Amino acid sequence: MLVLAGAGTGKTRVITFRIAKLIKSGVPGERILGMTFTNKAANEMKERLGKMIGGFNGKRKSKRKKPSSNTGQEEVDHTPTISTFHSLCVRILRRRIETLGYPTKFAIYNRGDQESLARSTLRELNIADKLLAPNQLLFWVGHWKCKSLTPDQAILSSESDAQHLAAIGYQRYQRQLKLKGAVDFDDLLLLTEKLFKEHEDVRLEEAGRYDHVLVDEYQDTNTSQYRIVRALADGHRNLCVVGDDDQSIYGWRGAEVEHILSFNKDWPDAKVIRLEDNYRSTQAIIEAANTLIKFNSTRHDKVLRAARPGGQPPRIAQYENETLEAQETVRSIQRRLDEQGREPKDFAILFRTNEQPRVFETELRKAKLPYVLVGGMSFFDRKEVKDVLAYFSLLNEKPDEISILRIINTPPRGIGKKSVEALINHSIKKKIPLWDLVTDRESRPKLTAATNRGLDDLAAKVEDVRYQSQTLSLVDMARNMISTMRYRNELERIYSEPEDREARWATVEQIVNSLAIYEESAAKPRLNDFLDKLLLGEQDANDEKEKQLKKNAIVLMTMHSAKGLEFPEVYIVGLEEGILPHHRSLEEESSVAEERRLFYVGVTRAMELLNLSMSLSRMKWGKPRDTIPSRFLYEITGQADHPNYKRKRGT
Repeated sequence: MLVLAGAGTGKTRVITFRIAKLIKSGVPGERILGMTFTNKAANEMKERLGKMIGGFNGKRKSKRKKPSSNTGQEEVDHTPTISTFHSLCVRILRRRIETLGYPTKFAIYNRGDQESLARSTLRELNIADKLLAPNQLLFWVGHWKCKSLTPDQAILSSESDAQHLAAIGYQRYQRQLKLKGAVDFDDLLLLTEKLFKEHEDVRLEEAGRYDHVLVDEYQDTNTSQYRIVRALADGHRNLCVVGDDDQSIYGWRGAEVEHILSFNKDWPDAKVIRLEDNYRSTQAIIEAANTLIKFNSTRHDKVLRAARPGGQPPRIAQYENETLEAQETVRSIQRRLDEQGREPKDFAILFRTNEQPRVFETELRKAKLPYVLVGGMSFFDRKEVKDVLAYFSLLNEKPDEISILRIINTPPRGIGKKSVEALINHSIKKKIPLWDLVTDRESRPKLTAATNRGLDDLAAKVEDVRYQSQTLSLVDMARNMISTMRYRNELERIYSEPEDREARWATVEQIVNSLAIYEESAAKPRLNDFLDKLLLGEQDANDEKEKQLKKNAIVLMTMHSAKGLEFPEVYIVGLEEGILPHHRSLEEESSVAEERRLFYVGVTRAMELLNLSMSLSRMKWGKPRDTIPSRFLYEITGQADHPNYKRKRGT
């Protein structure tokens, strides 16, 4: 059975109610398997089920005679198995992994263990960091494992020299894991799939434990999870999956929407049940959502029906720039709070990328409105923000010690922890400012030649930027500092995933944009003043965030993080080509379709009011650039025949 449960239709109840009904109909609880994706979801399901059938607390046991036993009575656990995919696979592997040549008491490596193994693997292969860094190797290993590819298959599918090196590294990495009697997180799925594929007796034994298999959020399954579900349900065919292809938004994590789209082809006798009554949003919002999602040509045919008639159509606003967009969004929320008696928690500001909330945080702080950034850290807490602001601090006549210590070896310049400790101790003992030790070799304690060269290099670069800055604007000075310190190269060195590098570099651009806005508006722009405003704002934001986490607060979050949540009033911002849909998706129609599903998720979070906005220009590296309205704005308003909808798209 495929239950297509649209947004706001009560999807989370389906699995729980079905399990309760099966048990009340006489199916032994221990013969039922319910699978989901997170521990939180599994625990909530157990709690709900316990209230419905009574006594479900993990200890629902009774005594009965075991047919083949002469020892009398044996305690049997009658509770259904409610589990994440990974937890279920751990139990299966603990029972049968020896079949694959691993010890029963295998270790599960965390990220730190993986990085250590990746480093030693590359050393053994004599692959230098500049060719393939440990985190780059792990990126490719994770990518291939999500697609259920073995090392041999990865070698065959490699399209570049770097990928080929990574595939060879994957082969050695996997061999070393096995020699150490260990698996990583992705192996839990991959090895269970391998066990079922290569050992039919094991598959039959594990599948034989259950008469009913139920899967929540089926649209989020990756290849391994899909194959594991098939292996467990193939015999009895009592399989019930719940999901919504229109909310499949995790392709970047390996999820494949095709699994839910082809369900009735994989299981030709399957019943398909559609839950189409939306109990969350008004009719106006649901009509807009239906209009939008129809532009995805490959989807199950279904139309949401609103249980709440009427309502206001989504409001669309265009602003001159992103600062005005943030200012007007916050003013709108302020008016609603003042005039309509709303609470801060009634509002959500949703965005596509993690660098977008910076300007909204700034405006919310100015308005003294409580907010919390969910599913990510504050803009001001990010490593790259702190690094760049620390570099800016060095342009002061007397840089602060915290800033110096933050970037003294960023990027690496041969200054180790012991050398830093020696400098700090010498600074304290001789009462010499730390920056003086950086700039004056004669005043330093005894250090290695490499450390001295690194300190001289840092001092020379800062002095060079200071000298050039005498005739430059603050924005040009900032660009010069970032360029001189080769910070982009540092981000490329640290982060292997192109998306990660791009997002972090976009954050650096946001700082320069912020400086440009400050310089334009200040009567006497000074770098110290800019840094003070930001640093004070950072402290206020952190304090406020801690206070508001348990209080009434406006929510800022990505649309990915918002899935499963709902708010009376929602603002979706930055609806421009290149942001939503994201520019990385524009080359493939399937990727644009996922971006459309993501927007659909955002739209269907709104219960009563939906506000959509875009900027006509947006800062890019300190300069305003014209934008193109998101194609989704034309689609959601039924204007896909508008000439601008066909306009050449770009970023």
